[in-house]
Amino acid sequence: MSKQAPPSAPAEAVELAHADTQSFAAAPFIKEIGRGKDGARSLSREDARSMYQAMLDGRVADLELGAILLSMRIKGESVQEIAGFLDAAEASFTPLQAPPGPYAPVVLPSYNGSRKMANLTPLLCMLLVRRGVPVLMHGVTHDAHRVTSAEIFSALGIAHATSVGEAEALMASGQPAFIPIEVLSPKLARLLGMRARLGVRNSTHTLVKIAQPFAQAALRLTSYTHPEYLAMLSDYFAHAAPHGRGDIFLMRGTEGETVANARRAQRIDWFSFGQKTVLVEKQTVAEDLPDLPEGRDAVTTAAWIAEVLDGRRPVPEAIAEQVEHCAEVAGRIARRA
Repeated sequence: MSKQAPPSAPAEAVELAHADTQSFAAAPFIKEIGRGKDGARSLSREDARSMYQAMLDGRVADLELGAILLSMRIKGESVQEIAGFLDAAEASFTPLQAPPGPYAPVVLPSYNGSRKMANLTPLLCMLLVRRGVPVLMHGVTHDAHRVTSAEIFSALGIAHATSVGEAEALMASGQPAFIPIEVLSPKLARLLGMRARLGVRNSTHTLVKIAQPFAQAALRLTSYTHPEYLAMLSDYFAHAAPHGRGDIFLMRGTEGETVANARRAQRIDWFSFGQKTVLVEKQTVAEDLPDLPEGRDAVTTAAWIAEVLDGRRPVPEAIAEQVEHCAEVAGRIARRA
């Protein structure tokens, strides 16, 4: 997405760090990434990991942190940068243990919520759990302008996990496990929170959607909102993502969420050991509109989801198809483990 820097770019910056372990010499890194969209150069994977690790650890002063976040926002992340950032992000928390069984766990990030449509990500989670698939949903609990999955779970009477151990226990007992990002990784949550101070999202919003939080192989459901991220993430999953950690479904988000659009199922690309398969082709708008919630608020959506789970309303076809694909691939991952 942006021009690559020479391999040795700011590697020498590590030597410029102060003896105080609480500080980090950010200027050489900002010099590379802060020259604007056309003049900036990308960091190597190792330099990106070092810089993001310092950001996670709180070793970057506020002024420099803001400069880094805005520079990356303007420049756009390269594949090697996103790989280095994710290396550091996944090392910032203890991996979860998935329960044994016929299905690998499914990772379902939920960071966007809904603004125009009802948020049906919790329905996808509940349908997978009903099939016997362990599901870890992680995300934010509140958004001033959107309806979050966390709020819908609360309206359904399903409590959020208050610890990693509790999330593991919920999955082991065949229950849906929603863990707030503040519980899963406080360090990532702090960087996500910079949006409120800066007014724009940062690279962390991409990282939390593609992270693999399990010690075992898992199926990650990931989404993108802008075409340039389809190209970058496809390149990452094909060439830079570590193999052996499970498979990935990549799709255009439904208002940013990784649930199929009930009115028009999106294309889903399946990445397994770097190989891409088109799992679902892009579909046209359904001739007959599916039965959907009349409102998008948490209480209305939760009541509608409960009726679907009770069999009083049909499961939207696109979501039913997504459930089948998830169960099939999660089973394959478990069998090859």
